Amino acid sequence: MDKRVVLAVAGSGKTQHIIDKLDINSRTLIVTYTVNNTINLKKRILRKFGVMPKGVRVYTYFSFLLSFCVRPIIGSDMKIKGVSYSEPPRFAKRYTPEHYVSQGHRLYHNRIAKMMIDSGHVPDIIRRIEKYFDFFCVDEVQDFAANDFNLLCEFSTIDIEVLCVGDFFQHTFDTSRDGKTLKNLHNNYGSYLYKLECAGYTIDLNTLSHSHRCSPTVCRFVTEKLGITISSHRQDEVDIALIDDIAHVERLFSDDSIVKLFFKESYKYIGWTENWGNTKGLDDFSDICIVLNQTTFKAYKKEQLSTLAPSTLNKLYVACTRAKGSVYFVSQNLLAKYKC
Repeated sequence: MDKRVVLAVAGSGKTQHIIDKLDINSRTLIVTYTVNNTINLKKRILRKFGVMPKGVRVYTYFSFLLSFCVRPIIGSDMKIKGVSYSEPPRFAKRYTPEHYVSQGHRLYHNRIAKMMIDSGHVPDIIRRIEKYFDFFCVDEVQDFAANDFNLLCEFSTIDIEVLCVGDFFQHTFDTSRDGKTLKNLHNNYGSYLYKLECAGYTIDLNTLSHSHRCSPTVCRFVTEKLGITISSHRQDEVDIALIDDIAHVERLFSDDSIVKLFFKESYKYIGWTENWGNTKGLDDFSDICIVLNQTTFKAYKKEQLSTLAPSTLNKLYVACTRAKGSVYFVSQNLLAKYKC
């Protein structure tokens, strides 16, 4: 059975790639990190078939862990009231209940996968997946971290087709963190791929290597300036420019059809605004205006954007690749009059 990780670029059609593999009789389990992406996947499936196929299940990751993995397997052996998103006690001994479960009988979100691994229940999860499904898909795989990444590696032994889809450079959130567990997982692209290969996955860098959303202009900018390789299916060119003329800045900020994307705290400014990282998964922008804070503006001017901290670079990549049209950069220092 094929066990494949497809590393995609922004706008290449990751969701469509998953949908194309489904038919009305599919027995498919799809797991993704966020609620928004779960809703999007369900909408796309309904759009294709008109109904949700009986054999298709779409879960958020923690819903999958709790309702599909833990409750049916642990059963009445452990009292579970839900999930706790607080930090576990630092010195609770491994393999004791306190290491995994709060005093309120809630599983620590960052140790649910670890609990199932430590208790030897991964084979039980695998048997359940094999019993009900012929195809297992993990979307937004780049967000899986710490113990959740370790569980994902264990799933490479499932005796059905497994497809993991994501964009390493759109890693802006983690499913969970747990101390030093795989703390540096996303610091190096090569070592990240190596870990997946060692787990038994085939790495596919070609299937979704070209963007439908972004023009060749944007793709060249991202490749050359950010150091993240991306190509385009399109042939048309658009504008990319740093706007420092006050009159032009005013025209941009008076145009309500152009979203203004900030590194953080976009709510402090008037108009249609959002933070870079929060736009991941959104596909409804034409021209965009990216606001550069002091650090990123200095890097832009010195042509050193590729040296930004990985978390900042990834968020900037997300922001740049939202554009179907042109991209305009503006220094945040010019925007005092637009604060709420």
